Amino acid sequence: QVQLVESGGGLVQSGGSLRLSCAASGSIFSINTMGWHRQAPGKQRELVAVVNSVGSTYYADSVKGRFTISRDNAKNTVYLQMNSLKPEDTAVYYCRFIIAPMSGRQDNYWGQGTQVTVSS
Repeated sequence: QVQLVESGGGLVQSGGSLRLSCAASGSIFSINTMGWHRQAPGKQRELVAVVNSVGSTYYADSVKGRFTISRDNAKNTVYLQMNSLKPEDTAVYYCRFIIAPMSGRQDNYWGQGTQVTVSS
């Protein structure tokens, strides 16, 4: 069984910074892609940033230059450093991993979500 646990959300003023973490645990053979998505009230969930197994990254245009995604393979953890935060970054942030478990097929796994609120 695989579980993702997120941490690091909170309330911050516009222009501030937060760092999110998401750690996977359980019966894991390998982790392919690690990423972050977010969902604001009344909006669809959107991709924020992704890092693959060789370290290549992708960012949504809305966060380029402000957010940095990184991964620590030894800890099965992904981070999202968020700088120069704006009120429009307010959302619930979810991590998503593509994991091959010890038994079974590769699949998507989601974290429980962490609230990020940016005040103006």
